[in-house]
Amino acid sequence: MKIVFTDADTVTTGDLSFSGFEDHGTVIKYGVTAPDQVIERVRNADVIMCNKTLITADVLEAAENLKYIGILATGCNNVDLAKAKEKGVIVTNVPGYSTDGVVQLVFTFIFELLGNLSKYRASVDAGDWKTSPTFSYFPFPITCASGMTIGIVGCGAIGSRVARAADAFGMNVLICSRTKKPDIPYPFVDMDTLLKESDIVTLHCPLTPQTQGLMNEQTFGKMKKGAILINTSRGPVVDEKALRAALDCGKLMGAGVDVLQKEPMAEDCPLFGAPNCIITPHIAWAASETRARLLDIAEKNLAAFIAGTPVNVVNG
Repeated sequence: MKIVFTDADTVTTGDLSFSGFEDHGTVIKYGVTAPDQVIERVRNADVIMCNKTLITADVLEAAENLKYIGILATGCNNVDLAKAKEKGVIVTNVPGYSTDGVVQLVFTFIFELLGNLSKYRASVDAGDWKTSPTFSYFPFPITCASGMTIGIVGCGAIGSRVARAADAFGMNVLICSRTKKPDIPYPFVDMDTLLKESDIVTLHCPLTPQTQGLMNEQTFGKMKKGAILINTSRGPVVDEKALRAALDCGKLMGAGVDVLQKEPMAEDCPLFGAPNCIITPHIAWAASETRARLLDIAEKNLAAFIAGTPVNVVNG
């Protein structure tokens, strides 16, 4: 069995082992694969393991031996799932592996924006505390999370964990989700209510035709003045020009963004240099423990497929 990794460099810097996959066949690893290289590299593959490589209908037509695609992520929008199903190719993803890392980054964003920790560190590093006339100085605003209202859009594994963490910090939790889950003890509200009442809005919904551009000029207009937006879901859920405008005019106090419409960041990205906007390069999932868990689950997905009992199938 020929197993081709099209973009192995997206999951490892050389710190993780792929030996588990070698038990299932001949493994060929490419660090990255440009769009015009995909067909040639996977033409004879039985298995494609990919993270963000686009597996289009043309690719699927050319890969005549292909039986299985293992997506090294939770999101599946890089694979033509309908075409894969038509061709009899099983596609799986890796759900739940990054929950801890995403929740951690959500609150890193929140506490940095509320506490201005980077500004205080820069001030101390510049020697300001050495010359302070008082034992404590606080020129940069600090706001307590306790008592604030956080609105969570999407209530899957990550959204529900964010809700519990926010509750532990004394925050009021509101949730907007397609389905109301009976085991979640927080109010489920419509989107307009969530936007109107939340001091912080954090996005944990998948990218679908319904959620693309969900946060736009109109929805930002419904948010509280001085509110915060956090996006660790998918970049296209947010209209970046509208977010930039909301930050520039002070409608929003700040934003924490780990995902963009185009990744790597485009030269003309509207959010580059935006006031009080923290941008990280899609790293919520990048802790070594998280990436190791990703590969472990992906290998088990492949083993289950080979055994005839596929799991985590995303194309029916």
